[in-house]
Amino acid sequence: MFSQYSRRTFLSDLAATLWLLEHPLQAMAKSVHGRLSILDAPSNLGLKPPSPGKEPGAKGMAGALRAHGVIDRLHAEDAGTVIPPAYNPMIDPGVNVRNARGIREYSLQLAERIEELLGQGRFPLVLGGDCSILLGSALALRERGRYGLLFVDGHADLLTPANSQSKGAAGMDLALATGRGPDLLTDIDSKKPYIQPEDTIVFGYRQPPPGDTSLVAPQPPMGAFPLQSIQQTGIAESARKVVARLESAPTLGFWIHVDMDVLNTESMPAVDSPQTGGMTPEELSTLLQTAVHSERCAGIEITIYDPTLDPAGTGADLIVNILAKVFSRRDA
Repeated sequence: MFSQYSRRTFLSDLAATLWLLEHPLQAMAKSVHGRLSILDAPSNLGLKPPSPGKEPGAKGMAGALRAHGVIDRLHAEDAGTVIPPAYNPMIDPGVNVRNARGIREYSLQLAERIEELLGQGRFPLVLGGDCSILLGSALALRERGRYGLLFVDGHADLLTPANSQSKGAAGMDLALATGRGPDLLTDIDSKKPYIQPEDTIVFGYRQPPPGDTSLVAPQPPMGAFPLQSIQQTGIAESARKVVARLESAPTLGFWIHVDMDVLNTESMPAVDSPQTGGMTPEELSTLLQTAVHSERCAGIEITIYDPTLDPAGTGADLIVNILAKVFSRRDA
């Protein structure tokens, strides 16, 4: 007999297949031609305090990018802000995750706004915030049907409360979005999983290292493109492969998640978990240009840049420049 989890997955597959058969033109609609709409999601609920009594600074990312002209540079529509609950550094004893109930509440609010934008034919660009905003984006997509995910991050983010030292959802977000973890966060509105593992590709990660076969590393049927293999193959070819796989899946489209710690620390040191190595800004631009302009791409979110670690604002300028390059073809 099917478990409740597998029954939901089966029904999701069936619904997606039927939808694709009944709506072939809509399924192939060019999402990139929708109006680019920038939505702020300034949540730091998924991070641990950087020091006692201090809040994580990633909540200031969206404001910093706006101050550096992101709306004007991208010729985008201002879709406003979804304001998160107050930050609480305490770990929820029921699920062993920081701010768990606040994250659940915020995910519902963010999902409602993103779904509204998608329903209006917009192409959302969501500015975080930390990586836990993925739950809101993924929930919005799940409400519409079955979608894939291109997860671009220096870490695989497949930790769970059992093996996370920080107990922050920002290191668990991909696990939670794909159905692993406490139901409080994985089964909001009985929509578990928001993204199916086989519809997910993890791209550019450095941790865990290649060869790791533990549960914190991407495992089949989840797709895995670690940084080492990308560098061996080349970014252009790797980008083409990953987008081709996402486009061939029986989904209604795909979403892009970008954690700025995927970049090398020389280019982007202002992140909460820096590590050696990483993609160059040019490589990230190449990937995103290929993915964003796919006919199946539904939207994108950018996370983790911490402006409090970057007084000169060079990181904000870099992000805006990357986005301007990525979206420049929309105005061509």
